[in-house]
Amino acid sequence: MKKTKKFSNILGLIALTTVSQAALATCNDIITAYTPSILSVVGQAGNGGYGLPMWIAAVDETGKVCGIVNSGGSGATIGNTSWLGSRVIAIQKASTANAFSLDGFSISTANLYGLTQPGGSLFGLQESNPVDASRAYLGSPDTYGTGGDPLINQRIGGINVFGGGLALYNGAGKKVGAIGVSGDTSCTDHAVAWKMRHLMGLDFVPGGFVSGYSPTSFAVLGDEMIISSGNVANTYKQVSCAHNKIKNPTPGTATGVIIE
Repeated sequence: MKKTKKFSNILGLIALTTVSQAALATCNDIITAYTPSILSVVGQAGNGGYGLPMWIAAVDETGKVCGIVNSGGSGATIGNTSWLGSRVIAIQKASTANAFSLDGFSISTANLYGLTQPGGSLFGLQESNPVDASRAYLGSPDTYGTGGDPLINQRIGGINVFGGGLALYNGAGKKVGAIGVSGDTSCTDHAVAWKMRHLMGLDFVPGGFVSGYSPTSFAVLGDEMIISSGNVANTYKQVSCAHNKIKNPTPGTATGVIIE
């Protein structure tokens, strides 16, 4: 009985495997099994950033939270080792990638950075669809990051316009939801989300802003992060996250990062 209960709780944490080919996916379609290798992506070589524990959230295509987990554990003291504010940000990122991606066109949260700067064609988007704070902070902190996290099965919305949110696509090219990762630099968040989506088998991306871009290093899917050290206003690029001894992710297929 204890093993069954523990397994059921684990299933409630995060989207982890290939879903059905149906156009409309439910959380049950997304949360079908737990694979420890998903969380092992955090801290891998090439991610850049600080190497901190991270929050990972998944939503279905209606924006409902299917699960949320912290790679460093769970409970009321998790905020002492990872950024507690990233719990809601991870859901914001998943909600944003889901809300603004389509079956035929994927938009990562990183793609929105330059477009939402002053003078950008989407300036002000970040103020739309605010988080429902009446739901976002309900419940006991002891449940944060567990199968009983009060955010599960909620639609809290929110818009986030920096790296870490990616839409999920099944083998039929249908959008079935999105994943959001937060807890390190935004560039690292994107790289970790990219690796996780690949392990989930949900990266059949149909195209996006980056389609047609021809870097010499790898073929693009469409919703990669393009990191630029110059002016990114009104582009689908994001500024570099590197500072002092902190590095950007290694560019390439494994991280979905292009550095200009």
